[in-house]
Amino acid sequence: IPESGHKYYLQFSTEDYRTGEDAGSCLATVLYPKKKSPPVVSIKCSQTKDKKEIQEEDKRLYQRIRHQTKPITGNNIPDSYGNIEPALEPVWALAVAGSSSIMWEKSTETLGYFLAQVKAVKQWIRKDGFIEFDYTVLLHEIPTQEIISCHMRLTWLPGHPLKVKHFCASASHGLDEGSGAESGSAAGASAEKGANF
Repeated sequence: IPESGHKYYLQFSTEDYRTGEDAGSCLATVLYPKKKSPPVVSIKCSQTKDKKEIQEEDKRLYQRIRHQTKPITGNNIPDSYGNIEPALEPVWALAVAGSSSIMWEKSTETLGYFLAQVKAVKQWIRKDGFIEFDYTVLLHEIPTQEIISCHMRLTWLPGHPLKVKHFCASASHGLDEGSGAESGSAAGASAEKGANF
C-alpha cells in the first residue's frame, strides 16, 4: 500500500500448545507500517472451545498457582532435554501467553521470535488475589539465530486483562526500549501500550 506499508492476508489453523488439539481457524490481515512500529493486526477466529470452557481453563490454571504454599521459583524451563516439571507447567503457560506480547511488538516483516526458554522465574505474593511473576525469558530471533534476553513482569487474575511489562537486551542491539501492557486472558490476548517499569 503506497505510503503505508505492506499488507498481508492470512488464513491459518490454530492448536492448543499443550495438547496439540485443534483450537480453531482464523482469518487475519497484517499491515507492516513503513515506520518502525508494531504491525497492525485484524483477526477473526472460529474457536473449537466456547468462552465458558476457556474461562474454566483459566480458573484451573489460576487455582493451581494460588494453591502453592510458598512462592514459585524456577530456572531453565524447559531444561536442556526439553522437559518441564509438572509443578512448573502453569508458570510456563503464563510465560507463553506473556511473551507473545513481546514477540508481537518486536516482530517485523524480516524478523520473527519464538520463546526458547524461561531462564528464571520468581513469584511475588500479593494480597489482592492477583498472580504476579518476574521472568527472564530467552527469545530466539529468526533468521539471525540470535538469542534475546527479556525481563518480563506479568500480573493476572481470571476475568481481568493479563498485564505484561518488559524490557529486552541483546549482545548486538544493546538495551532495547521496553514496552507496555498486554491485555487478555491467559488463553488469548490483545496488546495495549504502557510505561516501562
